[in-house]
Amino acid sequence: MGPENETAVTEFILEGFSGLDQRLQLFLSLVFLLIYLTTVMGNATIIFLVCVDHRLQTPMYFFISNLAFLEIWFTSSTSIKLFVILGSGRRTISLSSCFAQSYFYFALGCTEFVLLVVMSFDRYVAICQPLRYAAIMKPQLCIYLVVASWVTGFTLPSYRLVLLYKLTFCDSNRIHHFFCDNSPLFKLSCSDTSLLWKIDSVFLSLIMLGSLCLTLAFYICILFCILHLPAASGKKKAFATCSSHLTTLAIAYGSCIALYTCPSEAVSLDTNRIVALLNTVLYPFLNPFIYSLRNKTVILALKEAIARATVQLFP
Repeated sequence: MGPENETAVTEFILEGFSGLDQRLQLFLSLVFLLIYLTTVMGNATIIFLVCVDHRLQTPMYFFISNLAFLEIWFTSSTSIKLFVILGSGRRTISLSSCFAQSYFYFALGCTEFVLLVVMSFDRYVAICQPLRYAAIMKPQLCIYLVVASWVTGFTLPSYRLVLLYKLTFCDSNRIHHFFCDNSPLFKLSCSDTSLLWKIDSVFLSLIMLGSLCLTLAFYICILFCILHLPAASGKKKAFATCSSHLTTLAIAYGSCIALYTCPSEAVSLDTNRIVALLNTVLYPFLNPFIYSLRNKTVILALKEAIARATVQLFP
């Protein structure tokens, strides 16, 4: 491919919802904006409560607060551009911005999978090694695990930037998606992307299935430990401490494995958009509710924080 063709396309046009009526697009923009604001406020509330309430300053809530922080950035990586597309109709995005969006989307996703493994390890130690929990899950180890999750998540997908910048776009610049996912970008390129499909599919499968296998291994050990507990109340309490994390695992892995571990060329763009909406908009929205409305300690901390704020505002 000649240099003149490599620089022919300088921006893309995101056409994810271009077929919808303009009034419906505006309505969806308001709905997604409301969901986004609720997501940010809900996850920020979890972070705030973990920072100010001593009862929540434990390894489990430390990891939950980091997951909440990640969800804010994860949903922001695609949702903000989505509002612009639906609300104003400005669908253009430069090549560099498109590639950066794709990288951050997958980097944050990989970080989440690694962090979910860390949270599984925390639950394993808490249930299977309760007497050694405080000695094992020291603050230094918790910080190290979180830093390792972020470094791993942002390092491993860096190959994507190299692959994307090697592609040439010399014909159409219209992406049939609301953000720069790998599938529509590869399909749009006039380069030979057969090798890229295979590399991307293998890498994403290893990330998701590898982290899933580790998580399942921890939970199989947890299940055996719970079954050997003598009291029914102890079993119920142990299951309760894992329920929120299991719900998160089911949503995160279920949707991503259905899309990214099968051959991407066989996945329709409509399916891609639906799963992407679930991952980037609805899942981060549900996260605060999963970890707060089902947790008595978090609810109590929230009520006390609201009560203190009310007293300060209206003495």
